[in-house]
Amino acid sequence: MGEPVRVAVVGCGVGQEHLYALRRLPERYEVLAVCDADPDRARQAAGSWKAPRALTDFEEVLALDGLELVDVCTPPHLHAEQVTAALEAGLHVLCEKPLAGSLAEVDALAEAAAASGKLLVPVLQYRFGHGLQKLRRLVDAGVTGTAFTATVEVAWRRRAEYYASPWRGRWATELGGVLLSQGIHAIDMLLYVLGPAASVTARTATRVNDIEVDDCAAVVVELADGSLATVSATLGSAAEISRHRFCFANLTAESGTSPYRNSAEPWTITPDSPEAAARVEEVLAAYDDDRPQGYAGQLHRLYDAIRGGESSPVTVADARAGLELVAAVYASVRQGGVPVPLPLDPSDPAYRRFAPDTVEELRP
Repeated sequence: MGEPVRVAVVGCGVGQEHLYALRRLPERYEVLAVCDADPDRARQAAGSWKAPRALTDFEEVLALDGLELVDVCTPPHLHAEQVTAALEAGLHVLCEKPLAGSLAEVDALAEAAAASGKLLVPVLQYRFGHGLQKLRRLVDAGVTGTAFTATVEVAWRRRAEYYASPWRGRWATELGGVLLSQGIHAIDMLLYVLGPAASVTARTATRVNDIEVDDCAAVVVELADGSLATVSATLGSAAEISRHRFCFANLTAESGTSPYRNSAEPWTITPDSPEAAARVEEVLAAYDDDRPQGYAGQLHRLYDAIRGGESSPVTVADARAGLELVAAVYASVRQGGVPVPLPLDPSDPAYRRFAPDTVEELRP
């Protein structure tokens, strides 16, 4: 193993979870600094996680001696600008979701990353749950057979105090609603298993909280392989769950319902025949991946990409697929719930923005 990657974490809200994961990988990462616009929060995070510097200015982060990786955990509307600046400074970038506020911005960031020669890695940590990884092994081995349908549920609870943070619940700063902010990982899990979407039909509503963005959504997705999926999301569920259920020709796979870790085990795999059961057992018996899950799992793999030349654990194209589905959701809603084919053309207004021209545009 090479030297630890020297990293700075920018944004000490969700950034605290990243710091926890980084502390679990001391041979792989050295935290040089934390940064937050709130100096008290920056100092608290630095003290809690033994970071030597607590900064409040993003430019100071970029000027740190020896820095290699910027971990962007700031509010969504800051992502595109900060990612671009870090890449231009010659630094690798790990960026929390959503990567940007439009497909046009995502594509511009991809071009900036290619020009810099550095890695731009979106955070999609749910991919690395062992339950989901085992299902992906079964898909890759051809054990599952043809995909028929999938159902995705994101039923969480967010109350008024959650939206007391001034950037939350606003199109200009949160960039989107329940599917973009809370459901994007569930969407990514769906596409990670079944591949790209071919069309999207959707309705959204704001029913739980007095906010600009939506907090309820119902979506029908036709995948490129011809399979169908439904995605239901709400921030008004007293019982919080996340659930994925996939029906294939040879088996059914269902996640657990833990709201924030349903990609982890246990998953229930139900083969359709003795022959399928034997193949499932054979493939899963060879599964020996003992790498961590979640944020630590992504960071573990990112180190190998930076130091060992392995492929990036998550690419801009991976994140783009989920964001394009969200863009299509909003396009469908604007048009009264009609199907929207994918991929979106750059001439389509949905390519250039998730947000509506007015709040009322996406309200029934």
